Amino acid sequence: MSHLKLPIGIQSFTEIRTGGYVYIDKTPLIHSLVQSGKYYFLSRPRRFGKSLLIDTFDAAFSQKPDLFSGLFLDSPDSKWDWNKRNPVLRIDWSLSSPRTPAELKTQIHELISAWARTWNFEPFETSIGGRFSSLIRDIHTKTGEQIVILVDEYDKPILDTLEDPVRAADMRDILRDFYGFIKPLDSHIRFVFITGVSKFIKTGIFSGLNNLQDITLDSRYSTICGYTEEDIRTSFAFWYEQYDPDLIRDWYNGYSWTGKSVYNPFDILLFFDSGIFRPYWFETGTPSFLLKNWLNEPRLPAEYDGMISGDDILLSFNPEKITVETLLFQTGYLTIRSWSSDGIRGFRCTLGYPNKEVRTSLNLLFSEALSGYSLSDNRDILFSILELGDEEGLHAHLQSFFASIPHDWYRRNPLARFEGYWASLMYSYLASLGFEVIPEDTTNKGRIDLTVKTPSYIWIFEFKVKGIGQKGKKDPLDQIDERGYAEKYLSDPRQKIKVGILFDPETRNIESWTVG
Repeated sequence: MSHLKLPIGIQSFTEIRTGGYVYIDKTPLIHSLVQSGKYYFLSRPRRFGKSLLIDTFDAAFSQKPDLFSGLFLDSPDSKWDWNKRNPVLRIDWSLSSPRTPAELKTQIHELISAWARTWNFEPFETSIGGRFSSLIRDIHTKTGEQIVILVDEYDKPILDTLEDPVRAADMRDILRDFYGFIKPLDSHIRFVFITGVSKFIKTGIFSGLNNLQDITLDSRYSTICGYTEEDIRTSFAFWYEQYDPDLIRDWYNGYSWTGKSVYNPFDILLFFDSGIFRPYWFETGTPSFLLKNWLNEPRLPAEYDGMISGDDILLSFNPEKITVETLLFQTGYLTIRSWSSDGIRGFRCTLGYPNKEVRTSLNLLFSEALSGYSLSDNRDILFSILELGDEEGLHAHLQSFFASIPHDWYRRNPLARFEGYWASLMYSYLASLGFEVIPEDTTNKGRIDLTVKTPSYIWIFEFKVKGIGQKGKKDPLDQIDERGYAEKYLSDPRQKIKVGILFDPETRNIESWTVG
């Protein structure tokens, strides 16, 4: 048995290093940042290790070499000066929840007062910016060392109030003015590192601190939070070797920011602890705000898997005009699968769901939003139907599912008259099961509308909509046969089931169902 423990939920670098827990050495990346620059911003989803990273920076600058024994930062190659101790001013908004501008101002003043007591200095100024500036200058003068500023979850006071745009804008303005006082103090500051979930547009919170280097999509630092496949295989070998590595990878790996993909630490640690495949990370979130925005501007769920985007969508967050795509990426429900950069188009990337946990859980959320009721029990039934190859059972089940979708959804969604809409509904519902689901499955003779692979069967679906041109008059099953869609899977030993479905946009349900 491993003599080390799993660091579940522990954000203290000191506790991990002294309490007998596994620690993945991030100090080579920390060293690189400190040697290469001075002002940094990093965006990562919740529960990805940002707080532990901030705490590690704190320990390094606070001259605690014993904690780094055996790590890169304590090696001769790093040349880290352990005789120099920089004063660290640390801000962690995850520890408080100001809900109004007045509460936010009060907490900032209390934070400055706490720093002032620590350094035996009380600024004479009364404004937030004035007190903050004079405090930094005084600490530098008294100690002779430049200041390190570490900010964890800088955006939480804004994100917590997004449902009230006016209040969120007020919170943003207060934080913008507060953080903005850092830039004129350059000669007094050695290092600044700010983390958050979202990056607000430059006319917002970072307009006063526009010298930050955003490393969110820098491939060199893609693994600064999270665990790589190599980390899992080596440092967590005792637990990793007890399970099927392909299943672990499919369920929990896949997050990427233009570099190596990583596992969410929260997810994989809880899995190793329990041995049960569950959506641990997804279950801790509160995506109600995301879902509300998606319902206001509905987009077919299948479109997110393979969506093309630029960094203007990925990195710019505007509380007055929130896009669902930006929310999905910054909160971790979408990740970068591939990317390119050239002198004409700039940065472009392909987004998709990172892994099975997110794909199944998010599509279940979308499906339940469409149907208006919990689908947990129905998912178990549908899972069995597909795995048993029950063609008529699937017909009846889907007929009931489509009948449950509220009329108002169709009224607000003009796409409901097109086959892509119905294909996407099917994709969202079936993708919530955990099977491999492939929309627009490419063959040498065309594209299968939807392919679903279970351990025993391969289901091939073709959709048409009644009354749309001449296509709706033709049995969709004929198209499967004429174009030989099933030939793509001839070498696969699983039984193939071909299903042609004709939808009626007036009745908003299945008009005909043919199986071959």
